[in-house]
Amino acid sequence: MTGTMDANELELLRRSCSDLFNRYQDEQDGRAGWDDRLWQAIEQSGFALVSVPVEHGGEGGTLREAATVLTVAGEHCVMAPIGETAVLGAWLLGQAGLEIPAGPLTAVSAPPELQVNPVGGGWSVLGRLPRVPWGRYVARVAVLAGDHVLSLAPEAVSVEPGANLAGEPRDTLLVDCIVDRAEQARVQPGTDELLRRRQVLVRIALMAGAAQRALSSTLRYVSEREQFGRPLSGFQAVQQQVAELAGETAAMRISVDAAIDLCGRHGLEHDRAGDVLAAAKVQAGRGAGRVARIAHQLHGAIGLTDEHSLGLATTRLWAWRDEAGSEAEWACELGARVLDRGAEGLWCFITG
Repeated sequence: MTGTMDANELELLRRSCSDLFNRYQDEQDGRAGWDDRLWQAIEQSGFALVSVPVEHGGEGGTLREAATVLTVAGEHCVMAPIGETAVLGAWLLGQAGLEIPAGPLTAVSAPPELQVNPVGGGWSVLGRLPRVPWGRYVARVAVLAGDHVLSLAPEAVSVEPGANLAGEPRDTLLVDCIVDRAEQARVQPGTDELLRRRQVLVRIALMAGAAQRALSSTLRYVSEREQFGRPLSGFQAVQQQVAELAGETAAMRISVDAAIDLCGRHGLEHDRAGDVLAAAKVQAGRGAGRVARIAHQLHGAIGLTDEHSLGLATTRLWAWRDEAGSEAEWACELGARVLDRGAEGLWCFITG
């Protein structure tokens, strides 16, 4: 998968992902929890390390390929930490030159209250890591503490299980251990901001996929459901809501595509990458609420039941909009970026 894929190759990648997820998941699997068979298939396909450099044991793909995989995963509501492994955990371990083990991974920034101190030949780590994605299942947790990365093994932590609104694990990890010298390394300054931007990229790609699922489910429902002798799609009021739903979904997808395109061409360290990621997260958060609202309005009460698959998409949209920073937080950052450029830089900021 090395090199940059063209549009046809990206479409083949998208279809391959969709085929794999369809093979291992039916509509209810998004609520079924961890599936070892699915994760093994994801690893064997190369999707788990899609954007990790070859020299680090990955597939050598770009952020565009990783975003394609994540968007399809979001559309299928896959219960697996693909983004946390491919874009976050493996990347951070690779940046530090640490071993990237097989299995699912995740990465977090150490909270201020985590006590990390050098001792002997390693580091003493004491405290809590709150809301770690997939913490109970991962082979390693890559913790960015200042300018060091610590690779925590499962046996080094105790788990307090937690979950987000969609039922995805968001566990609190209790840490009281000594991290050996071989399991920690220094990283370049600015790695914390790159990790933050990568976390945003993962969430917006997943959200674009989940919004597409909500739209597809709604289109299917209004074309099949009849009222007064004709499909719901034949009523003008329904058509107007479907058009609004499609517009919100398209706006999310376009903003995500624009962010990924710029990050892919110029790198996540580029200043404009911060601009477009902030804008895309604001748009995704704003769109998530509207997409979910319209989809549930058109489905009626059935869309709120556990038996219907719409909730797989909408609960993820509601959960993911607040992860990696809410739209309110990113809107404040976007505004600060505009103000920093001053009045003379506003037009260039908008047009790029």
